[in-house]
Parts: sequence; C-alpha cells; structure tokens
Amino acid sequence: MSDSKKKPKKEVIAKILASKKAHANRIQPALLIEKLKDGSKSGLSEAITLIESTKAEDIQKGQELLKLALPYSGKSIRIGITGVPGVGKSTFIESFGSYLIQQGKKVAVLAIDPTSEKSGGSILGDKTRMVELSANEKAFIRPSATAGSLGGVARKTRESVLLCEAAGFDVILIETVGVGQSEIAVHSMTDFFLLLMLAGAGDELQGIKRGIMEMADAILITKTDGKNVKMANLARAEYKNALHLFPANSNNWIPKVETISSIEKKGIEKAWSIIEDFETQTIPSGWFKKKRDEQQQFWMDETVKDLLLNDFYKTTGLKEFKEKTIKQMMSGEITSFQASELIINYYHKNND
Repeated sequence: MSDSKKKPKKEVIAKILASKKAHANRIQPALLIEKLKDGSKSGLSEAITLIESTKAEDIQKGQELLKLALPYSGKSIRIGITGVPGVGKSTFIESFGSYLIQQGKKVAVLAIDPTSEKSGGSILGDKTRMVELSANEKAFIRPSATAGSLGGVARKTRESVLLCEAAGFDVILIETVGVGQSEIAVHSMTDFFLLLMLAGAGDELQGIKRGIMEMADAILITKTDGKNVKMANLARAEYKNALHLFPANSNNWIPKVETISSIEKKGIEKAWSIIEDFETQTIPSGWFKKKRDEQQQFWMDETVKDLLLNDFYKTTGLKEFKEKTIKQMMSGEITSFQASELIINYYHKNND
C-alpha cells in the first residue's frame, strides 16, 4: 500500500486523538467549576455527566469537582415532588417552575428514577413533557441517571443537587417515579416534601401508604378544574382532617392541604407561599439546618456501605464461591445465616 493511501488514515486517527484530548481538557474540574460559577447550563450538563460516569478516572475527577463546588452549594430550597402516575407531576412542575421563574428564581428539575435494565428509560425522558420550561434560559431539566440501583441513582442525584446550586439555581425540584422506595430517597435529600393527590380516588386506589403521607409537608389536590372542583374541595377537607390524626412533626410544622389546577394555572402561587412559610418557621428555629446536617450524615453512612460492598465484591473468586454457596442453601444443606457466614469468612480469608 502506498504512503498516499496510508496518510488519510493517519490524519483521521490524529483528529480522533485531538478530539479526545480536547474533550479531556474540557472536563477538568478546575475548568468545570468556573463554568458552573458562570451559570453555564452546558457546563452543568458536562459536570453531571462526569459524576454519573463509572470510569475510575472520571470518578476521581468527579469527587474533585464536588469538593470545589461545595463552597458554592447549599443556598437553594430543595423540594421533593411525588404522586402516582396520572396525578399530573410533569404538568405541575412545568406550571410551578414557570411561576417561580416569573418571581425571579432559577429552577433546576432532577429525578429519582431507578430505571430497569430492560427499559433503560427515565422519568423525564427527552423533556418533551415540559416543553415550555425546558426552553426557558433560567430552567435546567435533567433526566435521572441511567439504569442502576436506587441507592446509586439517589447518590448521583444528590451530588447533582450540589452542582446545580453551584451553578446558581436557587430552587431544586426533585421528581420521583411514583410511590415506593424512591420517596424515601427523595425525602432524605430535600428540605420540603410535596405530595400530589387526585380527588375522587381512595388511598388504596392511589397506592398512597400512610408512611408517605406522614412524610409530606404539604398535599396538593391536582386537576381542580371543570367538574372536579367540588370533588377536589371535598378531598381537601378530608385530607386536612386525616393529617390531624398523625403524630406531630418534630419541627412543629403543620402540613398544609391546598387545591390546584396546573392547566389553568390556578393555586400555583399558594404552593410557593406554603413553602415560603415553611422556611420562615424552620430556618430561625434551627430545624432547617439540623435536618440538612442529619441528611449529610445519612448519605455519608450510605456511601460507606456502598464502598464496602464494592470492595467486598472485588474479592477474587467470591462471585463463584457465592454461587456455589447459594446452591447449597437452595438444596437445604445450610441455612441462609450459615450461607452468609461462609461468604463473609471467604472474604476475610482472601483479604487478610
């Protein structure tokens, strides 16, 4: 083969290498933090992509970036939003986010969505359900991290909150898929927990457990428009009565219940007024900071567990030994406790 035919191939390789080098330079923590401080949405996207990466070199850079971002974080109000599918979470978030921007706020929308390996989808998808908000310069919408365990997705979301705050977003909305374990994860990283409910559907129908209602700082009855107005007002009275039966909150906050119509944009301002009242009551009392401090410790403990578990499964031969032990347990040779003890002993023996 002649040199003339080899040359284009070399040029292509050179271009690819140059492109990779340029990309590596762009994701340097020192450069990314400057982009965040400038409020760059593209810089924020790059930063979140970095912390979501599972590559060893990116994990290290991601932690460096979070350390640099820490002094610029913590200045937002973090709001968790949950409710069963069909309650209108996306419609509410679009109306609520647009209202907050009109009040001079910068709004970031994140999601807790431990998507399955089969679907690989995410709650916010391609942002098509929040067209108006996603087009606004003062809004940032980020789908959930890719498929993985709830703990892993939740940790990445919490780290994303810190980056959004460093980029100057002062209201962070965190949406959940529905009702389940993801609510507990969101509650452990937010200041205010908002539960959206439908009028005319019983608790059983909506899948709302008592524990979820007890976590709520406010309940909003959605779709209060047209023929639903009377039913929504009745639901509001019923939920207010139900909340009085729950134990008092340690922060002395009494959860509020209101009716809203996201489509007609009615009652949206009431939701924000409730959250402002919550801040007015809990910040001076010191409870707001106390809760955040407790959340910090919770996530530190969770991270320690994750790191220990990762280290545990890196042990040579452990996967095969575990599979063999499971077969013994399934055949009735040993109990589940004995199986666990054997696996732990194997780990210690091979890591001394």
